[in-house]
Amino acid sequence: MTTRPTRSKSNGAWADGDRTPLNHNEEFKQEDDALNVRARIEEVYARDGFGSIAKDDLTGRFRWWGLYTQRKQGLDGTHTGEDDLDDEYFMMRVRSDGGRLSTEQLRVIAGISTEFARDTADISDRQNIQLHWVRIEDVPEIWRRLESVGLSTTEACGDCPRTMLGSPVAGIDKAEIVDGSSALDIIKREYIGSPEFSNLPRKYKTAISGSPVLDIAHEINDISFVGVVHPELGPGFDLWVGGGLSVKPIFAQRLGVWVSLEDVPAVWHGVTSIFRDHGYRRLRNKARLKFLMADWGPEKFREVLERDYLGRALPDGPEAVAPAGSRRDHVGIHEQVDGRVWVGAAPIAGRMTGTKLTRLAELAESVGSERVRFTPHQKVLVLDVEPTRAEALAEDLKELDLEVFPSEWRRNVLACTGLEFCKLALTDTKNRARWTVEELEKRLEIDVPFSIHFNGCPNSCARSQVADVGLKGMLEKKEDGSHEEVFQVHLGGALGEDTALARKTRALKVRGDDLPDYIERLARTYLAQREGDESFRLWVRRAEEDDIR
Repeated sequence: MTTRPTRSKSNGAWADGDRTPLNHNEEFKQEDDALNVRARIEEVYARDGFGSIAKDDLTGRFRWWGLYTQRKQGLDGTHTGEDDLDDEYFMMRVRSDGGRLSTEQLRVIAGISTEFARDTADISDRQNIQLHWVRIEDVPEIWRRLESVGLSTTEACGDCPRTMLGSPVAGIDKAEIVDGSSALDIIKREYIGSPEFSNLPRKYKTAISGSPVLDIAHEINDISFVGVVHPELGPGFDLWVGGGLSVKPIFAQRLGVWVSLEDVPAVWHGVTSIFRDHGYRRLRNKARLKFLMADWGPEKFREVLERDYLGRALPDGPEAVAPAGSRRDHVGIHEQVDGRVWVGAAPIAGRMTGTKLTRLAELAESVGSERVRFTPHQKVLVLDVEPTRAEALAEDLKELDLEVFPSEWRRNVLACTGLEFCKLALTDTKNRARWTVEELEKRLEIDVPFSIHFNGCPNSCARSQVADVGLKGMLEKKEDGSHEEVFQVHLGGALGEDTALARKTRALKVRGDDLPDYIERLARTYLAQREGDESFRLWVRRAEEDDIR
């Protein structure tokens, strides 16, 4: 009797020769390119209203144009995971690759916010602006206004190349190794909105920076090019692939190659093509590039890239390493290469308004600037300021709750959208972050970086696993049957220097209302026990469990 060989279950990779859709997302992407939904929005849905929108467009293809339905108001976290959470309003992401905006563009976004989005405007850690309360009837006019100044929402969400991170001080930083802006522009012009990459297995995050402080969180992006100097070939980029957080955090890995500025678009095209062709499409929770890289390893990934997609070898290259003690957020007043300065300011957790953005444009122009930048750390920079006017601008920015010389609490806080608008969230984040920061500022001055990241669910949009204190929102049932917001605490995570995932302590949860008390106690214990200039993250990795509870 012969035994049939067991056939392994397909992972859905197109390169295996079978493009049969293995889940509903793959079905609707194959039925109609998601980019095509724009015509239906403009010609049908904006005219006939929310009720006319087909389900696969509403919950699927709309994302390719930066649109998600937001959470119905009045539903607390106990309703997360239920049906019918969709409100008849949208969150809209405005794409701003590299966080680059002119004051004219900023004014247009601000006007859209005040006229169509109830004055909402949040800076995300992808260097873009998120608006809320957008009606489908207004979307064509919003697009018209954005596109009149060179902006768009194209592929700001979806299984495609999303907004690309870039150094917010590209081209002006005195210490810059290489300016990657031209490569970012070529990729955007050639491939964003192209059917060639509009059907990837999952979202795809790009980062390009020639800054020596490695300011684009390259460790947690799908593909990153970070500046490095080759001993023979000169300035170029170190290539990292396969990073991502969420419920299965994995750091990117180096391919060990050196990439010239001119070669970045071709290498980006090759890596993105590998993801399209070899990425896992059967299970959504295994479809990110990080899972392919984890299975292949960097040696095989490089071999396939060079042999099958580039048709040539890339030179070996050195690893990019940030200087010890360097900051990535560019907050403060810093001299530019041309003798002028940039002024970097911190809002609390990226929260702004359209009204504030209009005033920001006015203040920038009042000191002769026409360029503003958002950073991957939810910060705001005004470029090209005359040094004699920088201090006055810093003082004026305070009226917008933008601090150029912030406390460490304010400087190092991040927060995702949270329960206010997000259908995945279990807890509030933005308001919790503000309250916690303001309470800590009253209680304790701390003299070293101390990051607190608020996440409303496990997906880590605010990078909870790589913060000094990472907070993951949860709900806990009380004896009377009601629920309260609690946060699971992760400690000692970091990117850059001392890169590591946070320590998750046994059953360490803190009530939302107790966060300032807990963090104050934790910080005071650290300050009392630190050795010399020991950072919080290094201390907490060796601390006794009783000291971090």
